[in-house]
Amino acid sequence: MNRSPWSWIPTLYFAEGFPYFIVNAISLVMLKDLGTSNGKLAALTSFIALPWLFKPLWSPLVDTVKSKRWWIIATQLTIAVSVALIAFTLSGKALSVTLFLFAVTATASATHDISADGYYMLALDEKRQSVFIGIRNTFYRIAMIFGQGIVVVFAGEVEKYTKNTASAWRITFVFAAAILALLTIYHNHVLPQVELRLDKGVKSLNNFVSAFSSFFTKKGCWTAVLFMLFYRFPEALLMKMLYPFFSDPVSSGGLGLDKEAYGIICGSAGVAALLAGGILGGFYISKHGLRRSLPLMALSLTLPCIVYPYLSWAQPGSLTVIGACIAFDQFGYGFGFTAYIAYMMKFSDGQLKTSHYAVCTGFMALSAVLPGAVSGYIQEICGYSGFFTLVVLSCAVTFAVTYLALRKTDYLTQ
Repeated sequence: MNRSPWSWIPTLYFAEGFPYFIVNAISLVMLKDLGTSNGKLAALTSFIALPWLFKPLWSPLVDTVKSKRWWIIATQLTIAVSVALIAFTLSGKALSVTLFLFAVTATASATHDISADGYYMLALDEKRQSVFIGIRNTFYRIAMIFGQGIVVVFAGEVEKYTKNTASAWRITFVFAAAILALLTIYHNHVLPQVELRLDKGVKSLNNFVSAFSSFFTKKGCWTAVLFMLFYRFPEALLMKMLYPFFSDPVSSGGLGLDKEAYGIICGSAGVAALLAGGILGGFYISKHGLRRSLPLMALSLTLPCIVYPYLSWAQPGSLTVIGACIAFDQFGYGFGFTAYIAYMMKFSDGQLKTSHYAVCTGFMALSAVLPGAVSGYIQEICGYSGFFTLVVLSCAVTFAVTYLALRKTDYLTQ
């Protein structure tokens, strides 16, 4: 059956994003609620996210064993089961088991990323890929808003009812597992079969080694690697410290918000701005091309960082002011990040596009893991105002690699 991409792209990329933010964001909120320090918090949540860094090591298996559709369904089922098990093992005595299950979730989710991104590039022609970049990125980020918004608010409301933080999070993870199970059932029904027609000739385990060697011999490889590592450097520093900043008391330099206020702000002003920025970014690249779009998008990605020094200095009590700052940040990020995905897709194009794109996303993961792992310790040394000032200064790194990409990569005009 020839199904419209609208029937599966939004839900597929929600299903790709939700487990990622369970591991990288919801786990962070949970550990913070359980009293973990900022330094340890950032390090632990970076450690359990390592599968996204190493997924290129097994990405050729997704190219050569079974179909990408099969991998999508199998990994979604694994994620749903592992998240359910987190709910039943969460306690002070079993924290190591819980962290292990987060790592299992991360491994399955990273494998799902490989198969879903490869499936996307096989199922759509280049023109529709460009049109739907903004849509897929938007629903991926909606998964973040869902996790940091609805799920966090849900956890806060349950905690008020149960008067027990651990119990509230157990119930919350059951809720998350149920959503993931429903997505698995839906995708098993709606995802069209496309690979027998489009991915012929790649099904050989001999490509396991060549997938990596050919990536590093592609034209402009090292420029692309630098771009993938540093384009979003400011965000990589920021992302682990946002919830601690929002939740820490004013006396400690934070904003003193509870989980409900944090969730409502991110799930209302944030999601509206993100939708607008992500969709606009996809159509902008489709119309103007990546080369012409990239300078504006780099500026859009970095400029919103100025809201965080302001929030840390002013510490406003108004949720309207805080929400406006988040909306500005999310719109800029949604618009600017679109160029990052488009760049990786153009660089990965070729016979082994699934494996090459997975290598790209491995570099994308590395770009977040290393700054994120040390961000908590930097914040503890500098305080929130000093930390956010450093983030703004780090925007120069984004501008530098954008300039390098424009100078050194001819295929941006193709």
